[in-house]
Amino acid sequence: MTGQQRQPVDDQTVNYLTLLDKRVRWLSAWMVHHANHLRPARDKVKVGGHQASSASLASVLTTLYFDILRPEDRVAVKPHASPVFHAIQYLLGQQDVEQLKRFRALGGAQSYPSRTKDQDDVDFSTGSVGLGVAITSFASMVQDYLLAKSWLSEEQTGRMIALMGDAELDEGNIYEAMLEGAKYGLRNTWWIIDYNRQSLDAVTPLGMSRRYEAMFEATDWTVHTLKFGKKLEAAFAKPGGAALRDWIENCPNDLYSALTYKGAKAWRERLLADLGDGSDVAALLAGYDDEALEDLMLNLAGHDLALLQETFQGITDDRPHCFIIYTIKGYGLPFKGHKDNHAGLMNPAQMAEFRALNGIADGEEWDRFAGLDEETVTALQAFLDEVPFKACGLRRHQAARLDVPAAFPCPSGAEQATQVAFGKILNDLGRTDSALADHIVTTSPDVTTSTNLGGWVNQRGLFNRESREDVFKREAVVSPQRWAGTKNGQHLELGIAENNLFLALGALGLSHSLFGTRLLPVGTLYDPFINRGLDALNYACYQDARFMLVATPSGLTLAPEGGAHQSIHTPLIGMAQPNLRSYEPAFVDELSHIMRFGFSHMQAEDGGSVYLRLSTRPIAQPERVTDAQWQQDVVDGGYWLVEPAPGADLAIVYQGAVAPEALAAFEAIREDVPGAGLLAVTSLDVLHQEWSAEIRAQRAGGHVPKSHIRRLLGRLSPDAGLVTVMDGAPAGLSWLGAVCGHRVAPLGVDRFGQSGDVTDLYRTYGLDEDAILDAAASILLAR
Repeated sequence: MTGQQRQPVDDQTVNYLTLLDKRVRWLSAWMVHHANHLRPARDKVKVGGHQASSASLASVLTTLYFDILRPEDRVAVKPHASPVFHAIQYLLGQQDVEQLKRFRALGGAQSYPSRTKDQDDVDFSTGSVGLGVAITSFASMVQDYLLAKSWLSEEQTGRMIALMGDAELDEGNIYEAMLEGAKYGLRNTWWIIDYNRQSLDAVTPLGMSRRYEAMFEATDWTVHTLKFGKKLEAAFAKPGGAALRDWIENCPNDLYSALTYKGAKAWRERLLADLGDGSDVAALLAGYDDEALEDLMLNLAGHDLALLQETFQGITDDRPHCFIIYTIKGYGLPFKGHKDNHAGLMNPAQMAEFRALNGIADGEEWDRFAGLDEETVTALQAFLDEVPFKACGLRRHQAARLDVPAAFPCPSGAEQATQVAFGKILNDLGRTDSALADHIVTTSPDVTTSTNLGGWVNQRGLFNRESREDVFKREAVVSPQRWAGTKNGQHLELGIAENNLFLALGALGLSHSLFGTRLLPVGTLYDPFINRGLDALNYACYQDARFMLVATPSGLTLAPEGGAHQSIHTPLIGMAQPNLRSYEPAFVDELSHIMRFGFSHMQAEDGGSVYLRLSTRPIAQPERVTDAQWQQDVVDGGYWLVEPAPGADLAIVYQGAVAPEALAAFEAIREDVPGAGLLAVTSLDVLHQEWSAEIRAQRAGGHVPKSHIRRLLGRLSPDAGLVTVMDGAPAGLSWLGAVCGHRVAPLGVDRFGQSGDVTDLYRTYGLDEDAILDAAASILLAR
């Protein structure tokens, strides 16, 4: 072990922890057993629940929640230890027994801890492998950001703690987060590794723990490797103990696991065979009967409550700490150590034996203190009542909403690109003296200037806990960018790792709940690279984090960069992703109003995050005076740029940067198709959501107001045709035909692009004026 200060063991606390550890292990196993063997299985599908993975981490979680954690600490629990977490919350009085009985069923305790779906005290949702670990480092950065702004006091700061299985260390996003943390100077973060050395399919090779130590130390973590419990350490001090220790240190993990499963006789036979029956080791082993020998060989650090308590209590600094804690997968269960135990379940006979070992009578399986005498129950309840972690009950904060002005700046200019306009709008906000501007925090994965955040950063500055000089300015090197960092700055500079961007946005977007101060995060990246961080984006949305994602440039409009930088299906991602409302405005006045709405939506109780798909393509801006109805239509997803005559036979529908081509085609066809309409879609996502809600309401049989898209398309003839066009997958708008039964000719990009200019690419991929006219002709001829 390195870098820790041992604290004296509190024997009474360890006695209580021992009782609670046994109860937690029982409840977590019973919860899974009940779900799989006792609850009616109507669809005959295995429920699952990871009894073995829960058992390996039970003692660590018991020590943390009942002794170490304080209300200010925030925890991401290993996904497969969800039953242990729910059992602990139940013992703390923060989980309902009916929830446990419905584990993995509708309305019950969730398979993996969930901020939005569990009723107990979940800080970070986990389940998407490795992401729950990595977000804790960004939550620590957010805490430091708030501390630097004096929106949080030192007394209110806590440790950001992640518990993970060792198999999660195969996930690359963990190491991306570690590198970002090293650049930032990460603090107040604990990562605790359940080093049981078994995954679903394999056993970890010998020596991996040393590689993990090296990687953590290389990124400035203090590493604590906890391998042996106190009983083993005591045995090592006896004659023959050094040889026993060497044998264990060099024993392959798969052999150790196999002997663990086989039990005491196998341990004795193998040790004597390898070390000799006439050695000091033989004499040492002779001092242990079979039960005691098995207990000794399974006495790894992760199951030694006294060792865990004194280790965690001994951490007094704010450095990031990594704990590699050796455990037995399935500890205390009949299939402990077996290579197939990851998804294994105790059968009824095994559970009956396990119940007897725990002193649980029939019918008392869910009792919090079954099998304990009254005096012990009274003392244990008094201990639980004083557990620091539950001192303030559920630790969710509320934060006041920030006022959003009735109108946002709208940059002027005959020709503009939405990306450039976004930067101008944000820059203009940065010049204001408002709480809204003060609580905006921007971040970007090394594309700050190329996504037009440079003006905002010049206004509001880079954030850095320690002042960082702009060396280029000091050296009189001319640059339009002021790149000095101070604690007053409002831009977090990230390396080029999109997973880190979305994890940072997730942590920033939970600040109001985690820390009690509302932040309004704005993150920018190139639209095609949403795919590189999509798992982390989904994870942030699943937790209901609130942020504004600005993805630009998009589609074929990033023309010279070629197919590798051109996005095709991101509009479908925006359409399908829950808790993320996506927009793709064509014009600057639309963008201005959508941004104003977005900052309100991010704060609304029933709101969410916002995704803006923007373009670098300059297009002519309409000269118009807008009203409240137009503004509402823009937010609701679309409006008639040119209204059709009642019963019209044709409409051209476009979204985003293809507006000039749609408008040119419309002007060319107006004389031949009198009364045709031109529909501007600002959000296919919002239109589709409301239409889907209308359909669900119809099925329910209640009063059904018409959806916005049905009202818009209702002006057309029932047998009218629609030509839809967008710089993205044509499926994004092709569903419009299902709204009122119109025939659709969908145009879009359905294959990888290539380098060129927008004119050539739109012609090549069928998005130009001629392609729209051809589609209109074909759909009219088919009538």
